[in-house]
Amino acid sequence: MSRLIYAIAFLILVSISNILKAQDTQDTQDTPDAWSLKECIDYAIQNNIQVKQSELSTQYQENLLRKAKTDRFPSLSAQASQNQNYGRSLTYNNTYENINSSESDLNLNTNVPIFQGFQINNNIKKSQFDLKASMEDLQKAKDDITMNIASAYLEILFSQELVKISQDQLDVTKQQIRQTQEKVDAGSLAKGSLLDIQAQAAKEELTLVDNQNQLKLNYLQLAQLLELDSYKNFKIQKPELPEIKAEASLISATEIYKRALALWPDVKSSEYKLQSSQYQLKAAKGANYPTITAYGFYYNSYNNKYTDLNGDKIPFSDQLSNNQRKGFGLQMNIPIFNRLQNKTNIDNAKIDVLSKQLDVENSKKILRKDIETAETNAIAALNRYTSNQKAVAAMQEAFRYSEEKYNVGLVNALEYNQAKNNLAKAQSDLLQAKYEFIFRTKILDFYRGLPIEL
Repeated sequence: MSRLIYAIAFLILVSISNILKAQDTQDTQDTPDAWSLKECIDYAIQNNIQVKQSELSTQYQENLLRKAKTDRFPSLSAQASQNQNYGRSLTYNNTYENINSSESDLNLNTNVPIFQGFQINNNIKKSQFDLKASMEDLQKAKDDITMNIASAYLEILFSQELVKISQDQLDVTKQQIRQTQEKVDAGSLAKGSLLDIQAQAAKEELTLVDNQNQLKLNYLQLAQLLELDSYKNFKIQKPELPEIKAEASLISATEIYKRALALWPDVKSSEYKLQSSQYQLKAAKGANYPTITAYGFYYNSYNNKYTDLNGDKIPFSDQLSNNQRKGFGLQMNIPIFNRLQNKTNIDNAKIDVLSKQLDVENSKKILRKDIETAETNAIAALNRYTSNQKAVAAMQEAFRYSEEKYNVGLVNALEYNQAKNNLAKAQSDLLQAKYEFIFRTKILDFYRGLPIEL
């Protein structure tokens, strides 16, 4: 009996283990081992909530356009009624009798718009431009998430290099601790030098931990942009970044602006909304025109108590033949006074056109300012990078010289640590300028209509 219990327990444990392994495998299969920037951008565009909301707005505008087009179609309605009559009623022979009867009626009506003051055509045009504006708003949502993903991706790469620099600095210090310990043990250096180096190592360990924590935070921020449920195993690829040259040239902000005017979603959306408002104004003016509508109708009925002059009940088919009425005609409606409703609509439509004109002007100004700012930041980052390259080269030489002098006891630990800290700061500043320049140039490329790639 005990063997059976042990066997059952063993099978349960094996099953649980397999389930956990399968879950881990499933989690691994759901996401790539290491994400490229393109994979991150594509995934974010497919799963970002703001993008999905913009897609729904576009579908909504498509429905409105379809409805505007169907306003040209005829309308058709049917009405059917069943009545039970008691007491005095008008008979088929135009006499009144006390009779209980049942009556069925059928009505068909149709209306065809002939002329509506051009309102239908103008509303269709308006809806077409509304749809185009919505599609540009959708593209803007995609562009925004693309820029955010690229920024977060580069922040991770920057943090990774900072962690590497911090680790390298700490490794050098640990090596120096071992060498200093040997000299202290041999009596050639005072113990204070060892304590200073150990204090330096403690500071560098703290810097390493801070940089590692920042790297984790940057991963979290990118995972949140991607709407990932978990970022436990989330990693990104480290691309081969192009070498930055001191003589790197940038396309002028003026040239980029000229290209961006025809491409940038904000500008195109505002222009489409302006055109939509202009057709809305035309539609509002159309309400002052007469409207012409063609109509037609068909009516029939049946009463179970209708009789002929001989008192015989009139058959169902005869009643349908005798009772039917049908006809068609034209109807004209001329607006004379409707409590200034049309005038108010026209005035408001004019105001909306003026507002949309300002939106177009404002979107172009914002675009120009953003491009000029991006160009200025890119140039500044390039200048900082060039200066920091020289600073790193100088600090490396200064540290090498200080390390040699420290090893032979010509400088103390404080001077050695100062040279080492100066080198670490210069390397960090160089990295920051490097990634700042890369990001700003990618922004400028994006304004030109080029995809963001690394």
